Amino acid sequence: MKNIIIITLSLFTCVSCKSDKNKPNLTAQNEYAAIQDQDKPKLEASIKRGESVYSDMCITCHLPNGKGVPKAFPPLADSDFLRENQIESIKAAKYGMSGEIVVNGITYNSTMAPLGLSDEEVADVMNYINNSWGNSINNFVTPQKVSEL
Repeated sequence: MKNIIIITLSLFTCVSCKSDKNKPNLTAQNEYAAIQDQDKPKLEASIKRGESVYSDMCITCHLPNGKGVPKAFPPLADSDFLRENQIESIKAAKYGMSGEIVVNGITYNSTMAPLGLSDEEVADVMNYINNSWGNSINNFVTPQKVSEL
């Protein structure tokens, strides 16, 4: 459980790759299609599954309210890093991350080990996080999109 927490923390603690060669040429607003009406039932099901993944893998570090622990575990609730760095956040959930990041003006420098999540679990937990605690990030993360990263 501690490993899962550490991994989740690292999700927002570091950017896994700073090389522009390895990053898709996408912005936070266009990296995923906006949620269409026909996708809403799929998104709702994904969010429900993601809540379970979050409870199992992320809650210890990022807490039930997504606020994290200042200077130790970055917040997911109302996180500027999450809003502005969807690709890096997804990669962190999938592959872990390490190094320095700034979230809501606070510097975090830690390591989050890979959680060993499947592409579906990563998509589900990202959809949950993107739509919880006041977050309303209009990206529908799918397993296919995760696999493309």
